[in-house]
Amino acid sequence: RSWLVHRHLFFRVPLVRPDRFLEATLGGVAWLGSGAFLGATLAALGLGLVLVQRQWDLFAATFEAALTPAGLVAFGAALVGVKVVHELGHAYTAKRFGCRVPVMGVAFLVMLPLLYTDVNAAWTLRSRRQRLLVGAAGLIAELSVAAWATLAWTLLPEGPARQAAFVLAAVTWISSLAINLSPFMRFDGYYLLMDALETPNLHPRSFALARWKLRELLFDLGDPPPEPLPAGRRRALIAFAVATWIYRLVLFLGIALIVYHLFFKAAGAILFAVEVVWLVIRPVWRELRVWAERRRDLLGRRRVWIAGGALLLALAAGAIPWTGRIAAPAMLKAARAVDIHLPFPARLERIAAAPGQRVAAGAPLFVFADPDAAMRVRQVAARRDAASAALEAAALDPAYRAEAGELRERIAQAEAELRALEADAARLTLGAPFAGTVTDLLPDLRPGLWLAPPHKLAVLRGDGPPVADAYVDEDDLIRLRPGSEAVFHPDAPERGLRRGRIVAIGRAPVAALPDPALASVHGGPLASHVSGRAVAPDRALYRVRIALDGPPPAQRLTGRVLVDGEARSLFARLGRSILVVLVREWGT
Repeated sequence: RSWLVHRHLFFRVPLVRPDRFLEATLGGVAWLGSGAFLGATLAALGLGLVLVQRQWDLFAATFEAALTPAGLVAFGAALVGVKVVHELGHAYTAKRFGCRVPVMGVAFLVMLPLLYTDVNAAWTLRSRRQRLLVGAAGLIAELSVAAWATLAWTLLPEGPARQAAFVLAAVTWISSLAINLSPFMRFDGYYLLMDALETPNLHPRSFALARWKLRELLFDLGDPPPEPLPAGRRRALIAFAVATWIYRLVLFLGIALIVYHLFFKAAGAILFAVEVVWLVIRPVWRELRVWAERRRDLLGRRRVWIAGGALLLALAAGAIPWTGRIAAPAMLKAARAVDIHLPFPARLERIAAAPGQRVAAGAPLFVFADPDAAMRVRQVAARRDAASAALEAAALDPAYRAEAGELRERIAQAEAELRALEADAARLTLGAPFAGTVTDLLPDLRPGLWLAPPHKLAVLRGDGPPVADAYVDEDDLIRLRPGSEAVFHPDAPERGLRRGRIVAIGRAPVAALPDPALASVHGGPLASHVSGRAVAPDRALYRVRIALDGPPPAQRLTGRVLVDGEARSLFARLGRSILVVLVREWGT
């Protein structure tokens, strides 16, 4: 089982034994390592970078445009070709210095395939320069491809050849700089760092030093370091070990998450669990076993008791529900508020209410007129009157009696149109739907202006007590209850605090923020994005309404509320978060 788990993280599959092929073809590629070719490549690199810098916007736009299914296939094919060149660079350089290259194949890093070449024989070379060249040969080969491909992209005309040069350049730069230079995995950067420091087995040795340092910090055992090194070099290796552990943890978990989302959930979940066990729990367990074996030494140390006491305090801090206070961004507003809009375009005749004026329910606020509608009323009335006169004439003349039914239908149609026009005319007098105060009047309003429905003419705020709409995270929602006490803290401290109680808790997350002033796209605290004409939150948020004391505000106020919720410990909240994720991902 241990073999299987370890092999899922990293294993190799030999494919070819290239030594005889390399021996036979070495003469044909020797010019690629000549000083003349390397000089020409450096010149191409410098010229290409200068020209790309002048066309950087086009280069970036081309990269974004290439992120299509067909473009990703092209990137994958280019990556395979570049990696073949990379491995051949290692192999030919090692062969040039007389080393044997026994095998080339594919290595799998968390099921991600990578080509590899066995050039371990390079460690037998006495010359440090030769060892460095073997280790750097793959990177030099990739950068050579990148240099010539970059220059080709800047010089070629638009077409398939230029697109191919771009794909090759982009893939090679990313592969070389982001992957191969990393010293945290056993890629070229790792071996180059070992050669540069003249420190074989860099990872195991730095890991041993880091474990030793951890024991000394925790227990002050007084053990000698695993190997005698200058203090500065020892600190650097310890820092390198810690960085490597963090890098590998993030990398492997990231790959597992990619597998989880791109393939099927079971595979990603299993990979995720295995990597947590292998990369976190297993090293911790092995270290704990070492501590158990040395328990007699540990129990006699004063620092052990200090560390144990600190650990117990930390566990207690995480297990004790210290406070149930929940903070959430909120908007203070009137309990009832409505925006006043026109039903259709019209001309303003009279402003019947002033800003700050209290009005009764049904009181007129704005009076509009539509001259075109008045003309249509006259036209329809004329058609009705003409049809009525014709109907009276038909009653007296038997020759026209057959048209009486049609005339009655015309009269009925005209009267229906008149009633509709009268109803529209009545809608042009905008009244207050409830008693309240007029605020936020549209600037520069004056009689004679033509306005359209999108214009918000004013806001009518009700006279009742104010409310605050708070937006609470999903994890905190279960801790809230109707009737719980809350305090609203405005962003403007001079406005004063408002106290109140929860009166309603949303049952579903908000799809669009009703209070966009709280959104991050408008400078607010809630992470959000624009979705069509609305502003949508980036995470699940639930609206909680709080009835507050005091008079209604003259305008809306942003702030935050502190709510007394059910107290839960840090461990309980963490456990629930994990459970929510599991239910969400596995319950569907």
